[in-house]
Parts: sequence; C-alpha cells; structure tokens
Amino acid sequence: MSQPLKYKIEATDTSISKLLKEQKFYIDYFQREYRWEEKHIKTLVEDLTNTFLAAFTEGDKRSAVASYQNYYLGPVVFSKNPDDGKKSIIDGQQRITSITLMLIYLNQLQKDRTEKVNISELIFSEKYGEKSFNMTDDDREDCLESLFKNGEYAPTEEDNETVQNLVKRYEDITQTFPEEIVENSLPHFIDWFTENVVIVEITAYSDDNAYTIFETMNDRGLSLTSTEMLKGYVLSKISDRKKRNEINDLWKTQIQKLNDFSKNADQSFFHAWFRAKYAESIRPGKAGAENQDFENIGSRFHNWFKENHEVRFGLESSDDFYLFFKTQFPFYVKWYLGIWKARQTYDASLPHVHYINHWGIADSLQEPLLLSTVAVGNDEDSLKKKIDLVAKYIETFTVRRSVNYKKFGQTAIKYTMFNIIKKIRNNEIGQLQTNLLAEANDISQKWDAMSQFRLHGMNRKFVKHLLSRVSGYVDDLVGKDTSYVTYHHPNGKQFQIEHIWGDKFNEHKDEFDQITDFQTWRNSIGALILIPQGTNQSYKDAPYVDKLGHYLKENTYAQTLHNEYYQKNPNFLNNSIVQNLQFKPHNQFKKQDISERTQLVQRICEKIWSITND
Repeated sequence: MSQPLKYKIEATDTSISKLLKEQKFYIDYFQREYRWEEKHIKTLVEDLTNTFLAAFTEGDKRSAVASYQNYYLGPVVFSKNPDDGKKSIIDGQQRITSITLMLIYLNQLQKDRTEKVNISELIFSEKYGEKSFNMTDDDREDCLESLFKNGEYAPTEEDNETVQNLVKRYEDITQTFPEEIVENSLPHFIDWFTENVVIVEITAYSDDNAYTIFETMNDRGLSLTSTEMLKGYVLSKISDRKKRNEINDLWKTQIQKLNDFSKNADQSFFHAWFRAKYAESIRPGKAGAENQDFENIGSRFHNWFKENHEVRFGLESSDDFYLFFKTQFPFYVKWYLGIWKARQTYDASLPHVHYINHWGIADSLQEPLLLSTVAVGNDEDSLKKKIDLVAKYIETFTVRRSVNYKKFGQTAIKYTMFNIIKKIRNNEIGQLQTNLLAEANDISQKWDAMSQFRLHGMNRKFVKHLLSRVSGYVDDLVGKDTSYVTYHHPNGKQFQIEHIWGDKFNEHKDEFDQITDFQTWRNSIGALILIPQGTNQSYKDAPYVDKLGHYLKENTYAQTLHNEYYQKNPNFLNNSIVQNLQFKPHNQFKKQDISERTQLVQRICEKIWSITND
C-alpha cells in the first residue's frame, strides 16, 4: 500500500540554478516582510566572494569552476499543494529574497558585456509574453522590476517595510561586492554562484508537515558553540577548584551581558578581541593559500586559542589562565559593549563611533580596529579618545572612497585594515594620532574628486550621510543644539535630499543643450541640501528665486544660500572657521554657483575629516 502524498517529505541538495529556474514561490502571510539587516547581507556577500576568490585562479576556463569549492547556504522548506502544484515558502524566504537581489545585481553588472551568463530565468518566469518574478508578492513587483531594469528604485512614503528594505539591501550588495571580481572574473563567479552554492530543498505536501519541519529545525537543541568549547578548555586549565568555579561564574555573567545585548554577540566578541589583540597573520590573496590567524579566529576561535595561547597570550600555568580571564575578559567585554552602545545611540564622547555605524566598514574589520588600542590600565577618558580617533579614521577612509566612487567591501580592504590593526595595537594617544595621520595621508582617494561627485540611484544612502554630517557641522559652528542625528535619523519628522534645481530642463536651456548635462549638474553635491520630509511638496519644482525664501527657514547650511542670513547673523561671519571656509550667499543659482557650492562642500569635508582636527 503506497503512502498518501500528504504524508510525504522530500529532501535533496540542489543549486541556486535548479532551485529557482522558471519556478514560482508563494510567500506565506505570516512571513511576508523581508527583514534582513545590513550585517546579514554584507556577511553573505563577503562569505560567498571570499570562498570563490580562494578557489579562482586568473586564466581559469569557466569549465574549471565545476571543481571549485562549494558553499553551503542552508535549508529551505516548502509546502507543495498536491492539487495545483503551488509551492509556498515555509522557511528560507529571507535567503531566497537575498539570493534574488544578488542575481539582479549580477545581471546589472553583465548587462553591457559581451560574455554573459543567462540568469534572468532565475529571477523571473515568462508566460504568454508576460514576465513575473519568482517570488510572488504584488507589493514587491514594482521595486524588483525597477531594480532589474535600471539597477535602482526610489522608495516612496507609501512603500512598505519590505520594499524599503529591498532597496537598502541592494545598495549594500553594490557597496560590498568586490571590484576584483567585477574586473577579472564576473562570468566565473556567476557560474559558481548559480551552480556551486548548495541548498537543501525540503518539500512537504501538507502544511502540517511543513510546519512540523520548520519547528523541528528551529526548536531542537544545537551543538556546542565555539564559545562553550572555549569555556570548557579554559576551565580545564585551572586546577584550583575554587578559582575554576569563580571563572565559571564570571564567564556566565559576561556571556549573559553579551547575549542580552544581541544574539550571538558572544561569538562576535571573541572574533573582535582575538583579532584586535593577538592575530598576526591573514591569508594571502592567491589561489590555494591557507587560512591564517584572521580566518581561523573567524571560523574556529576555540581551536585557534588552544593552538596559540602559550605563544600569543603567554598563558601556560593554571594561574596564568585564572588571572587572564579574571581581569582581561570582563574588561574587554565592557569596552566591546560600550562601543556597540555608542554605535547605536549617539554619545558625545564617542561621536565617530556612531557615525561609522551608518557609514563604516565590515564588522569583521571594524570591531577589531576599534578594540585594537584598548588596553588594561588606560583611564576611561584616554580609551574613549583613542577609540573615537580610530573611528574617525574609518569614517575618513569610507567617505573619501565613496566620493571617489570606490567600494570598501571586506575583500578589497582587509589587508590594509589588518595591517593597521597590527600597527595601532596598544598605541598610546600620541603614537596613535601619528600613525593614523600617516595612514590618512596614504589614502589614495583625494577630496578633489568632489567636483565630479553626484547623486545617483544607488548612492542615496551615502549622500544622506554626507549631507547630514555637513549640516550638523555647520549648525555646530553657530552653536545650534542640533547634530548629525537630527538630520540622519531623528525621532520625529525625517529629512530628505532636496534638489535646489527643480526638474525642469526647459528653464535652464540658457546653460544646457542636453538634458543629460542638466541632470548631471542638478545632481551635483553642491546642488543638494537636506530639508524636512514633506515641506517641499508645494515648491520642489519652483524656480530658485521662489524657493530661496523657504530655505531661510531651514538648517544653517541651507540658510547660507540666502543673503539675509549674513545680514541677520553677523557673528556667523566673525567665526574664524567660517571665514576660512569662505561661505557666500547665492542670489541666483547657475552652473557657476553650483561649482562654488561644491568647492565649499569640499572645504567643509576637509575640515570635518582632518585627523589633526580636535
């Protein structure tokens, strides 16, 4: 007697190509929102590209990709209706959505190339001449279609959480994806991504069975984590029972602090701590190279510690282990959590730590960089100054690269940043400032690229960050009680990017023959300001002379466009920094005015991100 279909469960390992090719998935009502965060998508992109680059050798034929190392992405669970064959996603929607965004981005990269890989059929299917995306959700259609066709989508206030998040995560992919793959091995990577990334597809033929699988996967006990195995090893090295119990209790307390703050923060902490203070090597960027300290800490820090605690940590005797974990462990937990809190909530004593939470580098590099100068015995004020100085360097690095349209994903910068970690490790404030100034001077991307910098579809997040920093800085010059947070992520009404020129080419034909030239100048950084969301609806396309009076009611940076601001605020011009920055009003706004305003932005940026600036 054959088994009823509704009781059947199938599981098979498959590739992205097989999973998605001309398929249609329906998203269950209880998990319709796409909620992956920046750290999730960036980690995925970095893991995928690092795995690929470890196998790729320049000159390889595409057929060689079949022998490259696989990457396991995890399981996905479907419920398949036996009557109509419709497949609902029970578990794995977040990953499949992220894969779809990645495929759309890869398709954009190869759009104008001669050598292409056919991946459009993995993104949408076509019947009777009509295309529909494989992830069936009407709310996503417009966004996905725009990303697929144009590589950008401008969300509106009406767009839901998922659409807003899709755009943000797509931007994260564009920012993180390595340039070296784009330049040297894009078809190889697409082949590898679609054929060598392994997914376990689990299909049930009844919702009850599908949900049982989902609960089983999420509720069953897990294997021991690296943190738990490290704890067991450390305790085994402490022979005195009383001291062992003391460290055991301390360990529980510290791990609880970490995990109360964020899920899996204990593992991220050990990655950051060991890389910041003890890692000496990193895998060379060549095929066949073996993992070194940096990678081994990331994948198996408990084993790495066992192999290195004598030479790197100086831990041999029972008392060595006891004293080290009694003093060092809680100290670094305290500062790791302190850094994280300052990242999330603005702290005037650690402002740049908050800034890089919104425009920084990969956590795998950023966290050890911030911890690298922290040392037991330093007073709190000195520690904060050092941490914030490192954060200021990180922001300087990311902003200068962004102005020059350069990415700063982990793969592209990890050697540079790892060498800086070793260079500034345990530095005192004077030595740290000297080292970071030298590193800042070595950044090849210069501020004079500002003259060519424009707003475009996929750098809106950065432009918002840049204008928020500029607006907050100029407000501070006149003593206003506002800051970066006011403009970038206030609790109340949000701020949006305002084009000083309305989108009316016909009104600017005295200076432009081509609409493309007009749009280029209109999107120049010197032709943009921030204003509260919704306040420009009635005058956004009005002529500049009509909008100028409204700008006088906005933030200081916007007010400086108007001649009256200088007459009513003479103290502004008496400020020595303002004098050096050379502000001036603009009674009209032509190409020359945009050029002058762009030069002003450059001078402000040079002041904001000067490492020697107090």
